[in-house]
Amino acid sequence: MEIEVVRKVLDANDLIATENRREFDDAGCFVVNMMGSPGSGKTTVLERTLSALDGELRTGVLEGDIRGSFDADRLRRFGLPIAQINTDPLFGGECHLDARMVRNALASLPLGKLDLLIIENVGNLVCPAEFWVGEDRKVMVASVAEGEEKPLKYPLMYRQSAVLLLNKLDLMPHVGFDLAGFRENVGQVNPTLPVIEMSARTGEGIDGWVEWLKREANARAASRRERSVEHAAQRVGGAGKANGQGAGG
Repeated sequence: MEIEVVRKVLDANDLIATENRREFDDAGCFVVNMMGSPGSGKTTVLERTLSALDGELRTGVLEGDIRGSFDADRLRRFGLPIAQINTDPLFGGECHLDARMVRNALASLPLGKLDLLIIENVGNLVCPAEFWVGEDRKVMVASVAEGEEKPLKYPLMYRQSAVLLLNKLDLMPHVGFDLAGFRENVGQVNPTLPVIEMSARTGEGIDGWVEWLKREANARAASRRERSVEHAAQRVGGAGKANGQGAGG
C-alpha cells in the first residue's frame, strides 16, 4: 500500500511538472534544476556562474529553502529576476521542491524574457532527485568535503543528473579526499555522467561548467525553433488541404 501511495504522489507531481514544462517550452526558456547537499556550495556556484555569463543568457533564479531568503539575498546584486520558495509551512518544512511549488512561483518570473532559469533546490541528497519539476536538466553539485563514498550511499541523484559539478577542490589538501576513488564510485553508479572539477571559491573550473550550460541552452533553443517551424508547416499544410477540399465541393 505504501508503494502505491508513493506512486500516486509522483504521478500527480509529474502531471503538474508536464504543465510547467509546457510553459517553459512556450516561453523558450531552458531550465536547470540544481541539486546537492547543504553546504555543497550551490549558491557560490550560482554566483560564479552569473558573473561568468555576464548577461550572455538572460537568466532568472528560483530559490528553494525551508526557511529564509539568505541565498536569494546573496544573488540580488546581479539585478536579475529571483523568486523565493519556502517549504517551511508544509509539514514542518519539505526537504525538496515539487512541481506544484514551482508552478505557484512561476507567476513571479518573466519567463518570456528569460533564456535560462536556474532552480536551486532545497539542500538534500535524496528527495530533490525524486521529483521532476518540469526542468530540462538536473545538475548536481557535490563537495570534496562530503567524502568519496557518497555516490554509493546516495546513488539516485548521481543517476538522475546530466552533469556533476565536483566543488571545493581548494579543500583537497585538507580533507583527505580520494579523487580517483570518487570518480570510480561515480562510474559504478552512472558511467556516462560528466564530472567537472571546480572550486567556486577560487573560480577554478568554472569555465567548463559555463560552457556546458551555454551549449545545452543553445541546443535546446535550436530544437525548440525546429519544432516551431515544423508545427507552422503542419498548420499551413492542414489549412491548404482544408481549402482544397472546400474548393472541390
